[in-house]
Amino acid sequence: MSDTRQQTRQLVVDRSACAGHGLCYSTSPQLIDCDDQGYPVVLKEFLSDDDMAAAEAAAAVCPERALTIESR
Repeated sequence: MSDTRQQTRQLVVDRSACAGHGLCYSTSPQLIDCDDQGYPVVLKEFLSDDDMAAAEAAAAVCPERALTIESR
């Protein structure tokens, strides 16, 4: 029998690792904006299937590896 529970995925910012380069929100502005100090703010609480490519691109471009996609 297959498991029909759907996992929720979130894009998570490790603010202690983030250096505020801005590459994530310039790569994926539909998912990430910046605050007044230039640090990323995730715009969606949960990621849909349609959001995954943009979330993966934002995480991949971060030189500090401060963005991760977590499943719960």
